[in-house]
Amino acid sequence: MEGITLTPVILDTHTFVWLLEGHKRIGKTSRSLIQKATKSDQLFLSAISPWEIAMLVSKGRLAFDRDVCEWLKTALSLPGISLEPLSLEISVASTRLPGNIHLDPADRIITATARHLKAILVTEDSVLLDYSKLGHVKCQRAGI
Repeated sequence: MEGITLTPVILDTHTFVWLLEGHKRIGKTSRSLIQKATKSDQLFLSAISPWEIAMLVSKGRLAFDRDVCEWLKTALSLPGISLEPLSLEISVASTRLPGNIHLDPADRIITATARHLKAILVTEDSVLLDYSKLGHVKCQRAGI
């Protein structure tokens, strides 16, 4: 792949969990995109996603076979995925997203991170998929 620049890919929080837990909700096209990004070190997760996962566990909406902190450490140590830091630029950009997008702070930060990286966001969130149709962020539906 020398000389070829691949588009970065960022996973929405639920897509990351599905991927690591082996759910069949991730479609063939998305799985292929994720595999290519992994092989080229272009697969990212927003720094807000571990917080979002821990919140879901604390609310009883998500459970793992071990402590959430241990699950996250293991998941984030896998080769090919990088945790994208929450920079000052991404933090501010999340408050200035163009068009109409819902007010969920985690989704705003993930979207701003995708825009910052010029990445494709793999998600099943219908609000984000609709937002991408306005041309403000590139999305790939996770289930496809």
